[in-house]
Amino acid sequence: MEDQVNRRSWPPRSAYLHIPFCHRRCFYCDFAVVPLGDHADGANSGSIAGYLELLLGEIAAAPAGPPLATVYVGGGTPSMLTPAQVGSLLAALGTHFGLAPGAEISLEMDPASFDGPRLAGYLAAGVNRVSLGGQSFDDAVLARLGRRHRSTDLLQAASWLHQARQGGDLASWSLDLIQGLPEQGLAAWRQQLAQAVALAPPHLSIYDLIIEPGTVFAWRQGRGELELPDADLGADLMELTAQTLQAAGYGHYEISNFALPGHASRHNRVYWSGAGWWGFGLGATSAPWGQRLARPRTRAAYAEWLAESHPASRGTQAPGLPFDERLLVGLRRREGVRLADLAGQAGVTSAELGDLLGRWQPFRERGLLLQEGPRWRLSDPEGLALSNGVLRELVAWWEERTAG
Repeated sequence: MEDQVNRRSWPPRSAYLHIPFCHRRCFYCDFAVVPLGDHADGANSGSIAGYLELLLGEIAAAPAGPPLATVYVGGGTPSMLTPAQVGSLLAALGTHFGLAPGAEISLEMDPASFDGPRLAGYLAAGVNRVSLGGQSFDDAVLARLGRRHRSTDLLQAASWLHQARQGGDLASWSLDLIQGLPEQGLAAWRQQLAQAVALAPPHLSIYDLIIEPGTVFAWRQGRGELELPDADLGADLMELTAQTLQAAGYGHYEISNFALPGHASRHNRVYWSGAGWWGFGLGATSAPWGQRLARPRTRAAYAEWLAESHPASRGTQAPGLPFDERLLVGLRRREGVRLADLAGQAGVTSAELGDLLGRWQPFRERGLLLQEGPRWRLSDPEGLALSNGVLRELVAWWEERTAG
C-alpha cells in the first residue's frame, strides 16, 4: 500500500466546485452561502450568472493537471443552477483537466429544487451521482430547521432518483439526514431510519447536529431555547444508526457515512485518505499538494482574491497536512490508520508517540480504540459513536507538542 506522503505528491485528480447560492439559510448552517429567496433560479439570476463567470475564470487559471477522476459540485444549493449552467462548469473542467472515463460526477440537490425533466437535464450534462439534502422526513422538524422542502418533496425527489437509477442514467445517489436534533428521542429517530431504509438509497450520510457560532441555532441555544440530546442519548442515537443501517446491508465506512457495496463516495474518500484535490469557488478549500488553501467567503473578497497573484493557489509541492490532521481524518475511516508510519513520516519521536498512546489508554481499555497489527482504528459502532473523546485527546496532545 502506498503511503500518504507519496499520495500527496501525486497531481490531484479530484475537484470541488462551490456554488454558494441558496433559497434561504437553514438555522444550523454556517457555510459560505448567499440566500436569494424562495423563487430564485439560475435561469433568471444575474447574481448567479456573474458568479459563474468568476468561477470559470478561476478554473481556467488553475495549474495543469491530469484528468479528473471525481468532481463534486456542492454548496449552497447547486441545483439552483440550470442544467446548462452545470454543463458549462463540467465542460470547463473537461477542457482544462479532462475527465477520466467513468469519473464520479456528484451534484448536491435540494428536494424542492428540481423535477423529473430537470434531473434528466443534469444527467445529460454529465452528472452521474446525486447527494440529496433531505435532513428529515418530519415536516415539523423541517420547519424547525428552516428548511424549504417538506416530506412530500423529499419522497418525490427520491422517486425520481430511483427511476433514473433503474433506467441506467444515474450511477448512484445519497440521502443526507441529521441526527441529534432538538427534542429528538430514540423512537422518533428509529422511525426516521426506517423511512430512509425503505427508500433504499445506495448511500446514506448521517450527520450529527453541530451548533455553529453565528447561526440561528446558536442564538437560540444562548437563550436557552434549544433542547438538545445529552451525550448519552447522542451516543445511543449513533449506535442505533449503525445497527439499523448495517442490518439493512449498509457498510459503515466512515463515521458519518454508510453505503451499499460499490457505492461509497469516491470523492469523499479522497479527503479522508490524505490525497490532494483542487477547490474552486467562494469559500472553497483546496489542497492540491497537501497544503490547505481557503478562499474568501464573500463574493467581493473572492473577486478581489482572484484578481491578485496567489502563488500558493498555483500549486507547487508543499509540505503537506500536519500529522494531527492526517490522523484525525484517518481515524474517521473504518479502516483507520497505520500510526507508526504516519508518525515516522511526520518526525514524531517514539517518546512523543508514547505520550499520545498513554492518553488513549482509557479508550483502549474500554474497547473504543483498537490496535490490529500496525493499524489503529475506532471500534464499530461504539468507538465511532464515541470518537470525540479520542479525537479531543489527539488535539490536546498536538497543541501541547507544537506549543513546546
